[in-house]
Amino acid sequence: MLLSILLQAAAGLTTGAGLAKLGAGLGAGLTVIGAGLGIGKIGQSAMDGIARQPEATGDIRMNMIIAAALVEGVALFSVVVCGFIL
Repeated sequence: MLLSILLQAAAGLTTGAGLAKLGAGLGAGLTVIGAGLGIGKIGQSAMDGIARQPEATGDIRMNMIIAAALVEGVALFSVVVCGFIL
């Protein structure tokens, strides 16, 4: 079904601009989903680490925040690039 929708979108276009917008929209969506899954995995791993070693809570929390900020920064950059294509 998705393939037929993509083929209809590509067939109705005389230039590649519409298909580029379709790709940018899909790219932005996949970026947001990937960032959400990544940050969720970071949080899960941090909670597991804190549960195993409660005395290392401060270090684990600091590393978790830094890693989540890096993932969020990459996701924001990707969404902005996709937005420029739109």
